[in-house]
Amino acid sequence: MPHVIVEYTDNIRAEAHVPALLKTINDTLIAQGDVFPIGGIRSRAIELRDYRMADGDPGADYAFVHVTLKIAGGRDEAVRKKACDALFDAIKQHFASLYARRYLALSLELVEFSEGGSYKHNNVHSRFKKA
Repeated sequence: MPHVIVEYTDNIRAEAHVPALLKTINDTLIAQGDVFPIGGIRSRAIELRDYRMADGDPGADYAFVHVTLKIAGGRDEAVRKKACDALFDAIKQHFASLYARRYLALSLELVEFSEGGSYKHNNVHSRFKKA
């Protein structure tokens, strides 16, 4: 963990630069130091074709990006806040030019869960163990 799910409306597909966004997300989480194990970081994007936003005015051509950050419980509030602030700042920076040109809502949600409800089998961590 963490896992990151980016949901974005299909009307910004050409300008969202999703592969670059996913790289930025992973790089931002890695930059948090030992907060998140590198081998557990997963990010993915889901393009939304069926959605409605605000009053649904087709002339407004509304768009949104919602990012869910799922992490295991146990990190203190200051660590969670620092990581979420850094991630949301990176997301806002990524979309800054698009935000300046159109109606766009950006959001980030943190979901924390108990390790008791999570099952993992992952040999990627061994690649990043410090000697």
